[in-house]
Amino acid sequence: MSVLDRLAHSQGRRDEVLNQELARDLASRRDRAGIREIAENLSNPDKRIQSDCIKVLYEIGYLQPSLIARYVEDFLKLLKSRNNRMVWGGMIALGTIAGLKTDILFIHLSEIYKAVNSGSVITVDNGVKTLALVASRGGKYNQAVFPYLLHHLKTCRPKDVAGHSEKVLPAVVTSSNKKAFIAVLEKRMKGLSGSGLARVRKVIKAAEARR
Repeated sequence: MSVLDRLAHSQGRRDEVLNQELARDLASRRDRAGIREIAENLSNPDKRIQSDCIKVLYEIGYLQPSLIARYVEDFLKLLKSRNNRMVWGGMIALGTIAGLKTDILFIHLSEIYKAVNSGSVITVDNGVKTLALVASRGGKYNQAVFPYLLHHLKTCRPKDVAGHSEKVLPAVVTSSNKKAFIAVLEKRMKGLSGSGLARVRKVIKAAEARR
């Protein structure tokens, strides 16, 4: 039985339960052959199968990122897809493996930037997460990526400041970028209130504690 037969679309389902169950099963059994079949069908002619496959893969990424890390190039290709579902699904997958494939993502920064700049809310959220994990490596990675993240925090919607600052926090790895990060957030606080303001204050406190 092909693993494709267990996808939600193959079972006539429109919810994601079966895809999540398949991901958990493949991850728990470390079924690399099954995962490979799923990855190979990211380009299936049926968009519904494509959608199910990227869902299964990033759900595996949440559980066992090492099992999908080898498909990093496939996920990067999805950022150029005309199917928005595949773009943001690819970015979610990249976010789960960014800590394992930093060097490859570093080579493709321009493609990730482009996807974030023009992407949906989900693409942006997960793009910021992905870039922050690359920057958290320090050195040349941080020097290249952190200015982009800082500019993003300066210009993103007020409603996104809290969530995006939380995602950027791992990239705060030096005393100099810590100061710049805090300065930007202090300015953005003027337009915030309620839980968003409280979350940003918490992020600032965490950044101040960084050595």
